[in-house]
Amino acid sequence: MSMDWSALNVVAILAGGVMYMLYGTIYYSVRLSDKKGIKNKAILENQSEGPLKYICSVINAFVSSFLVAVLIQLTGAENALQGLGIGLIIGLLITIVYLKNSLFGLMSRRSLLIAVGDHLIIFLLLGCLHGLMA
Repeated sequence: MSMDWSALNVVAILAGGVMYMLYGTIYYSVRLSDKKGIKNKAILENQSEGPLKYICSVINAFVSSFLVAVLIQLTGAENALQGLGIGLIIGLLITIVYLKNSLFGLMSRRSLLIAVGDHLIIFLLLGCLHGLMA
């Protein structure tokens, strides 16, 4: 299989990047909202200061969308169901990495669940989007 760079759908890549940012905004505002501030104090204390985290998040959104588009094109996925399969595989790979990190104490159980949920859902959505627009 060879990569046909001209077959990549630029509109799908841009839409996927925007979808990733919107989803992340909603997901993290819901998951990290805590009226008393007790549960998320440790998470919020470990965040980096300044706008760099937002700049990196935007870059990450578009790079992730681009890479999913590449995988969809390389595998020949042609519909939403096949795209969901690719997204599920990506989400599961990320889950395995986070699980290992959690087992070695590098992240709390709560952080693990937040990160795993985020990545499973967004990569399913990106896979579906790119599969539909393939």
